Amino acid sequence: MQKSKQQPASYGTLSEALASSGFPAPQHPLITLINAVDNHYDAVPPPHRQMLSFYKISYRINVGGTLAYGRTRFDYLEGGLFFASPRQMIGSDLHTEENTDLRQAPEMGGCLTGQITLLIHPDFLIGYPLAQKIKQFNFFSYTVNEALLLSEKEKGIILALLRNIEEELNRPLDEISQDIIISQLELFFSYAQRFYKRQFITRKTLSKSIIEKMDQMLSQYFDFDKANSLNKGLPSVQYLASELNLSSGYLSDLVKNTTGLSAQGYIHEVLLEKAKEQLLATEHTISEIAYYLGFEHPQSFSKFFKSKTRQSPMAFRNTYH
Repeated sequence: MQKSKQQPASYGTLSEALASSGFPAPQHPLITLINAVDNHYDAVPPPHRQMLSFYKISYRINVGGTLAYGRTRFDYLEGGLFFASPRQMIGSDLHTEENTDLRQAPEMGGCLTGQITLLIHPDFLIGYPLAQKIKQFNFFSYTVNEALLLSEKEKGIILALLRNIEEELNRPLDEISQDIIISQLELFFSYAQRFYKRQFITRKTLSKSIIEKMDQMLSQYFDFDKANSLNKGLPSVQYLASELNLSSGYLSDLVKNTTGLSAQGYIHEVLLEKAKEQLLATEHTISEIAYYLGFEHPQSFSKFFKSKTRQSPMAFRNTYH
């Protein structure tokens, strides 16, 4: 019999989160690094889900097992880099009989051997450009099955940066300590962004497969012969990502790195081609085409079409008839 889920624990401070798993107090109230690669900790994972109020970056040398990536499974034995943003649910209810949700971020504890975890409270970044820039890194919204898998050389760079941050945190604080740590964090995130771009390239076959699936979904979505009698609205990035078992941030970056277009821009390109096809190859009225493509009003469709072609739908149709 399945047991009910516990309410997730909410931690507003680093000290509370670390104490819940038996970790030592943080080196700094707003930032701390737990290095279980070079040290041993007698800590255990909390038996419940958590809602953290800070950023979390985990590097695992040995994750173990396999994780799902869309409908494909990948070996994670070589380790990976995971990111979680504030207010993101992490972990699982260990006292339930449910399988762990692989879309959740790694729990605070677990197998501690070979893991480095960095926790950063948003308040630590206040007054620095990184406070806003960090919100632009989509990988903080990626799920576990979209983790960054590192080459041996990349592992060396990441480990060196994390150990530099740890060394600075273990020094007596002075007036430039925060500046140095912020600089190290900016470099760390820049390398993470570079390595993710590399991962999109090395997984080009998989990326193309996902784009092909997205094309099929959009083709079915805009299929006039199978269109639902109710207006479904325009397809969103979130809708496509959910259907593909991906996070919207990861799908956006995958499309951008594969096609050069944003995910929304790619949807618009498909939408425009479908609109042109209907205008030239059918006798459907402008209102009918707008409706079946998902526009709430014909005027919205006309505005969209004109913004892309500098012609109204009727002018475009008349040009070729």
